[in-house]
Amino acid sequence: MKIIRSHEFTAPHAWGAMDICLIEGASVRLHWTDQPYRWHINDGEEVFAVMDGKVEMRFRQQGKECAVVLNTGDIFFASSGTEHVAHPMGEARVLVVEKEGSV
Repeated sequence: MKIIRSHEFTAPHAWGAMDICLIEGASVRLHWTDQPYRWHINDGEEVFAVMDGKVEMRFRQQGKECAVVLNTGDIFFASSGTEHVAHPMGEARVLVVEKEGSV
């Protein structure tokens, strides 16, 4: 059993993570960041839940760049093949569920 207070988690570098568990080939990780990630496409689907802070999620749909601001409690689901990048607005903590070993 674990109890994790996500708002207390920090990492020594942007996108540092705490591994929470593996569930049938999917990793569940808590990330801390204050810097953007990079444009990427996951190897499968991804669930991205903002636990603390705000994140501008940018994604491409039909070749066009779109953006949405995610607040604490908001969830972004990237279906397989969705190109996206997260830009935190200050410090943010996010829970990511994705295929183990995905980008």
